[in-house]
Amino acid sequence: MTSLKSIRERLAAHPLARVGPGLITGVADDDPSGIATYSQAGAQFGLNMLWTMPLTFPLMAAVQSICGRIGRVTGNGLAFNIRQSFPAWVTVSVVALLLVANTLNIAADVASMGEVTAISLGGNRHWMTAALVFISLGLQVWVPYHRYVHVLRWLTLSLLAYGGVLLTLHVPWGEVLSRTFAPHLRADTATATVVVGLFGTTISPYLFFWQCSEEVEDMRATRAAPLLADPAASAPELRRIRWDTWSGMLYSNLIAYAIILTTALTLHATGVTNIQTAAEAAAALRPIAGDFAFYLFALGILGVGLIGVPVLAGSAGYAIAEAMGWPWGLEVEALHAWRFYSVIAGSMLVGFGLGFTPINPIRALFYSAVINGLVAVPLLVVILLLAARSAVMGPYRVRGRLLALGWITAGVMALAAIGMILPAS
Repeated sequence: MTSLKSIRERLAAHPLARVGPGLITGVADDDPSGIATYSQAGAQFGLNMLWTMPLTFPLMAAVQSICGRIGRVTGNGLAFNIRQSFPAWVTVSVVALLLVANTLNIAADVASMGEVTAISLGGNRHWMTAALVFISLGLQVWVPYHRYVHVLRWLTLSLLAYGGVLLTLHVPWGEVLSRTFAPHLRADTATATVVVGLFGTTISPYLFFWQCSEEVEDMRATRAAPLLADPAASAPELRRIRWDTWSGMLYSNLIAYAIILTTALTLHATGVTNIQTAAEAAAALRPIAGDFAFYLFALGILGVGLIGVPVLAGSAGYAIAEAMGWPWGLEVEALHAWRFYSVIAGSMLVGFGLGFTPINPIRALFYSAVINGLVAVPLLVVILLLAARSAVMGPYRVRGRLLALGWITAGVMALAAIGMILPAS
């Protein structure tokens, strides 16, 4: 008979027991800005935008898996690898655009978090936003990565709130499945704009940088060597990355599917078709689905915001520090990597400060989506060239179906970028 000890050992050795970067990245993708986009899709089009999630899942998972592999194989983040393999102007352009887009995205996210907290608990939304920003910043600066990562992992459970909201509703599953695979859509500008927004918010450049750098953070925390220097660890580590990223992205997309479905069954069904922020979606849900659904929805916004904002700020910090050759890492003390932490703090504080200016957070979100869409295409091309290059990846270069999925993603995002530019022009 199998002993309890051997069962525990096998469970501990299973790749799912070591999920981390992929799970956190997937949840960060459903940040308050993403929730607003998914809510608008469900409110405006009902069940007819559900098809986007099954389509984006393999594309998103393939790209994040490639990014994670680059970090684990080389022991360096994306910006460092780009700087080593491409002209300096490529690195500078990508990093500068990423910083702008992330700061605008942070502005929209923290505004939604403060607003939904004020609606739920009462009080001034600016003070609520300030408290959340400084709590998040304090955790990043003063708590070492090997402890902070556990906070992020626990916060990933907040996405289950959206599954809880769905359980409070009557779901016509036959019609839902039918519309998922055979939606009723018109080929017009409104449809194209929402589809582009869904693709843009699901496959975003900041996730690429975060995924790669978090693999490096995990290596530093466990004192592991890059796979190029430790071939014996390659099989289990590449298997773990595959499990981690694909399961994390599946979790993310299932919740995004649930958000679209929830708002389709409630807001769209009652004639509420225009949602601009995640907090507005939660408030609109309250008179339709009740207080319990409202508080669950609000809890989800707050929880994923506390993951999404650090990921946005952190990815900017990683990108700039790696590009400039500065010391970096959430495990490194603030005094030794002060420029890295300054980028994180600066992007969060500027994003918070934008809430006090005449700049509309929704316009900020729109512009960040446009920039992300434009940056994603060349960045994906650069990532795929890196991943397939033996000089960078050695025997672990990406090939076959995974590389093909990556190039398909680049093509889809190119179409999305064109779709963003045309409505905006």
